[in-house]
Amino acid sequence: MKKSHLILSIFLLLATFTWAQQRIVKLKLVQTSDVHGNYFPYDFILRQDATGSLSRVCSYIRQERKEYNDRLILLDNGDILQGQPTAYYYNYIDTTTTHLCAAMMNFMDYDAGNMGNHDIETGRTVFDRWASDCHFPILGANIIETATEQPHFKPYIILERDGIKIAILGMITPAIPAWLSENLWRGLRFDDMEETARHWMTVIREQEKPDLVIGIFHAGRNAYVMNGKYNENASADIARHIPGFDIVMIGHDHALACEKVINAEGDSVLIINPANNASVISSVDVKLTLQDGHVTQKEISGELVRMDSYEPDAEFISHFASQRKDVEQFVSKRIGRFTESISTRPAYFGPSAFIDLIHQLQLAISGADISLAAPLSFDAEIKAGDIFVNDMFSLYKYENMLYTMSLSGKEIRGALEMSYALWTNRMKSADDPLLLLRTQPREGAADRAVFQNPSYNFDSAAGILYTVDVTKPEGEKVHILSMADGTPFDETRMYKVAVNSYRGNGGGELLTKGAGIPQDELEKRILSSTDKDLRYYLMKYIEQQQTISPKALNQWRFIPETWTKTASQRDYNKLFGNEKQP
Repeated sequence: MKKSHLILSIFLLLATFTWAQQRIVKLKLVQTSDVHGNYFPYDFILRQDATGSLSRVCSYIRQERKEYNDRLILLDNGDILQGQPTAYYYNYIDTTTTHLCAAMMNFMDYDAGNMGNHDIETGRTVFDRWASDCHFPILGANIIETATEQPHFKPYIILERDGIKIAILGMITPAIPAWLSENLWRGLRFDDMEETARHWMTVIREQEKPDLVIGIFHAGRNAYVMNGKYNENASADIARHIPGFDIVMIGHDHALACEKVINAEGDSVLIINPANNASVISSVDVKLTLQDGHVTQKEISGELVRMDSYEPDAEFISHFASQRKDVEQFVSKRIGRFTESISTRPAYFGPSAFIDLIHQLQLAISGADISLAAPLSFDAEIKAGDIFVNDMFSLYKYENMLYTMSLSGKEIRGALEMSYALWTNRMKSADDPLLLLRTQPREGAADRAVFQNPSYNFDSAAGILYTVDVTKPEGEKVHILSMADGTPFDETRMYKVAVNSYRGNGGGELLTKGAGIPQDELEKRILSSTDKDLRYYLMKYIEQQQTISPKALNQWRFIPETWTKTASQRDYNKLFGNEKQP
């Protein structure tokens, strides 16, 4: 053999040997988050078709599995058990069959789920039943059983796909005690996310030695210390501060995100968030190059994929047809009649029939002196005429309990001062806006105005007469004239106040930062609590009364009215379009 032929043969042999030792593995990771009961392609509250839903995600997954098979890993990031009547029905009405959400996730072959705050809100009986019905692990590294000091759910799981070892660590925002009554999570504790992640990353790296590490955190992107105690939305901080994560999947804040950050060791970490309602999913492509069985290179890219172009999966729809029928029968039950239509839209500009109906019902149910309540849905409407169960989800969005609390007159005014400071601009002239608004860009559509702060923290009061001077700074806006019956209001007196459990536990910080009550003292102020969610009692009250004539109580007003009247119409047009304000 010629020398040149020999060299070529040796080269080819070495190349073949090297190629044989090098291998490429491609994985697809898919995340749903904050599904909020949107299982079917139908909104049972509005009684109309919906663009999101697990049914559409199922179509997408079925398509992608044709290419990836078991190399597709499907994960959910919490808040899946609350939002639509579908979830409510299987949380509290049908409690004996397999939970619909678990059955659907089993049908779709989820690999893991993670706990969200609204899953905790359903109560231990509900979320433990759901978790036991799931044929895959539910994660929650920082949800600790106080009796054992061990995680209530698995802290992490290890999956192996095509020779690749994948670690998935799940956590929840620790701010649960600031929102939810302890009777819903009694016996549990919610530890700081960053401390928990640091601990479990050490365990995972030393004991498991994975090729890929994924964090799935039910917490948003921008960290914020709530009530001086709970570090909410610490996901991006963890990605930056704690080396080892390749991908951090986030949720909770309903904010689309797909970006890379650099961690403390200079490595790139993908952060991705599909927002809410299963309208969008997170799709992550991972390409791993292996040499002699060891990963030598990682290529990771993320994409947010809209689900509205996918038809609901036909097999999914057929398989769960009977459960859909049960939910439709549940929401179709007539409970009473409204003589007037009500909407949350007027609630931002003054007293409204919508919010004042909630005030009246809270006062009637609790026997309190004063009620605090806010619009829980940005733009909800209930038409005059027969009222059905589905309308109650528009009237009251969340499964909050009703608390009766002991608050001083000064504390009540402090809470209202903070509420209106979150809600209203400080007007310097008649041309200024009344509300605190910002512009939000929209893909393929004109920009729109939205509130700077969540409207579910815009508490107004009933049971007192007061004005809100929008020319004044926070602390000087609210002037309480008297009780609603004309008797004096006393800032030194203790009053019985009806609030929802979210507010009573410190949610929105109106009672802590606004009223100045320490977080640890809030529980002592609770005089009584309902044992079921407030929507249940609202429903029972309407059933008893049968005919409700909702009207604004007109117990408060914005001043100076010469400024606020024209500013209201301008702001109304920015929020809802050019139509006459009701």
